[in-house]
Amino acid sequence: MRVAVVGATGLVGSTMLQILEERQFPVTELIPVASERSAGTKVKFMGKEYEVVNADTAISMKPAVAIFSAGGSISLELAPKFAAIGCYVIDNSSAWRMDPAKKLVVPEVNGNVLTKEDLIIANPNCSTIQMVMVLKPLYDHYGIKRVVVSTYQSVTGTGQKAVKELMDQRAGGDGLGVYPHRIDLNVLPHIDVFQDNGYTKEEMKMVLETNKIMGDDSIKVTATTVRVPVMGGHSESVNIELNKDFDENDVREYLSNMPGVVVVDNPKNNAYPMPLDAAGRDEVFVGRIRRDYSQPNTLNCWIVADNLRKGAATNAVQIAKYLHNQGWI
Repeated sequence: MRVAVVGATGLVGSTMLQILEERQFPVTELIPVASERSAGTKVKFMGKEYEVVNADTAISMKPAVAIFSAGGSISLELAPKFAAIGCYVIDNSSAWRMDPAKKLVVPEVNGNVLTKEDLIIANPNCSTIQMVMVLKPLYDHYGIKRVVVSTYQSVTGTGQKAVKELMDQRAGGDGLGVYPHRIDLNVLPHIDVFQDNGYTKEEMKMVLETNKIMGDDSIKVTATTVRVPVMGGHSESVNIELNKDFDENDVREYLSNMPGVVVVDNPKNNAYPMPLDAAGRDEVFVGRIRRDYSQPNTLNCWIVADNLRKGAATNAVQIAKYLHNQGWI
């Protein structure tokens, strides 16, 4: 099976290569794709070196599946070209997420919506992915009326330049460039661009994507997304209003039984999810599960995941694995 990774030299792209290898995805030939500037460089995969090629060369090699992490404009331009040769495209940008003709997929939550004809498949936003993994079992057992989420998102979600900017500032520099304000020893309530309604694009992604993935526009979602000086892993404080009452122990059991979710919830022993513990892991971690006494049928929880893995690369590879298991690739 020929597998193309578009954006193979970036943070998410390199993580995709790592996860394809870890999960022993049946790659017979890797096709690493990047910009003309990076063409000719080498990447390592499964003990071999592969030369990075441009998109036209990759298309001529007729991959079975292409996993994209190269930005929205590139996805809009190139995904249809790959799909035109019968290649499945799994896109990590926001380009196709809200296209009504394209599926937005977290395999454990709604993988069953995929069909053989879905040649361009959207990978959701990192912070949405980890949240819906927790919402799914609660929705199935109780129904969900409203979600209020505040995020604490790592600089790795912005990319390699943001990581360098944080470390330069930590070493004593004061240079800006990636963020409008200093990120070290600070938090920025500003991820992506502000919209006319006062919310950022990242916040509106969480609203709209959650409804699409859950298949229920009646779920009310409001979000505040914040960048924090953390090197890897996104955290979320989530308040969930259910349609009916619940028992906290039942909630923990339902979440524990959700594939890909790990409950870490023993405050007496200081056990709760943290980005340091989620680093390099594919699971979504949830803890601080407790009743909200300010209104009926509502609970609070704390959700953490490695944003480069389950929040991006792992989820994309899982979609590819689903396509393979169906016999479509």
